[in-house]
Amino acid sequence: MTHSKHTPPKTLAAFIKRLHFYIGLFVGPFIFISALTGTLYVMTPQLEHWVYHDQLTAHAQGQPQPLSKQIEAAQASLDSPLIIKSVRPAPQAGDTTRVLFRDPTLTRYRAKTVFVDPVTLEVKGDLASYGTSGILPLRITLDFLHKDLLLGDVGRYYSELAASWMWIAALGGLFLWWRQRRSLSRQVKAGSLAHYRSRHSKVALWISAGLIFFSATGLTWSKWAGGNIAQWRQDIGWVTPSPSRQLNDGPGHSVSITNQEFDQVLESARQAGIHAGKIEIVPSYTSDRAWFVREIHRAWPTQVDSVAVNPNNMQVISHAEFEHFPLIAKLIRWGIDAHMGVLFGLPNQLILVAFGLALCTVIIWGYRMWWKRRPTSGDSLIPLTQAWLSLTPLMRLCVIILAVLLGIALPVMGVSLLLFCFIDILRWKYSTHRSSQSAS
Repeated sequence: MTHSKHTPPKTLAAFIKRLHFYIGLFVGPFIFISALTGTLYVMTPQLEHWVYHDQLTAHAQGQPQPLSKQIEAAQASLDSPLIIKSVRPAPQAGDTTRVLFRDPTLTRYRAKTVFVDPVTLEVKGDLASYGTSGILPLRITLDFLHKDLLLGDVGRYYSELAASWMWIAALGGLFLWWRQRRSLSRQVKAGSLAHYRSRHSKVALWISAGLIFFSATGLTWSKWAGGNIAQWRQDIGWVTPSPSRQLNDGPGHSVSITNQEFDQVLESARQAGIHAGKIEIVPSYTSDRAWFVREIHRAWPTQVDSVAVNPNNMQVISHAEFEHFPLIAKLIRWGIDAHMGVLFGLPNQLILVAFGLALCTVIIWGYRMWWKRRPTSGDSLIPLTQAWLSLTPLMRLCVIILAVLLGIALPVMGVSLLLFCFIDILRWKYSTHRSSQSAS
């Protein structure tokens, strides 16, 4: 019994191979930049402590002053009055307390942080800070470099493009490795191209799970796909529990606060089970909202309990305990923290550095293979459109449906896929035209 030359598995492999090539050629540089900047980011916590040692370190020993007095010292150091955004008491002896102010001149950094010695009330300096992790200028720069190349919202498309395609590149690479695993092992000695292909495949295989993980967690921060993911999580109930801060149903009005309220709210939160050293107190400036106190220790074991405190009677009105989070919420929390390199401290950082460097190397090897084989022709250079047309009708329909669904969920991927197809059709027509001219 004879078989068709282009059997379904073979045509599918040709299609995936061409798609994998396009991802590597066009998206590879963006994935490379994302991996490199992410690697630099996770390497900096210790460097940040060294660079900002004077601001972060309190040398005096003794009993800490009340938090209200520490806040007063921070306020006195300002050139002009600013509204308190939050306060982070010194986690342990030798650390400074951080008082975060809303500074309209720091639109991107979110807060101006004043560092106060909790014992002597000496102001150790002030710096811009950003995010729940409270990163300082050095890491802020690397964070935005990783997120948007310091280009603002426009730059976020680059990181979303990389995250959108990375998991597909990983799955496609796994499929191609599985089909070629025996031939790869036999061809390693055939020449440098086979040697690079073998190393590219092996290292990519080792980091494939990481590619999928970082793609999934990275998409949660993206602009378009991240919004879709957030809405999807909301619809199915995969949201992170948070205490309700609502005090009454009526409209709220502005209220003034005193520094002494920080002492009282802190005491109420401690009595309610907020025991972590690293905590943040967020005041409320309206009558219908409670104060918010949360743990921000995201290493292992994770301490992210939070409470809402009524400033009128200092009673805790709502409580969210990580121990009682749904499993999905815990996995999301751990996944994000692992992505940032904070879950297990230094071991987490070292793993991310190894992964980032391996990914950069895999991409370089991929470009080296393309450069060496670029003049040749063959099955690997079949246009994507032609490879798709070679599929069975059912396969073509499945590809279209999957592409549409992914394009809706991941808009940047959808637009880039259309661009891939456009370039591919132009190349196919150009190749066909040249072939016809050569034949004539």
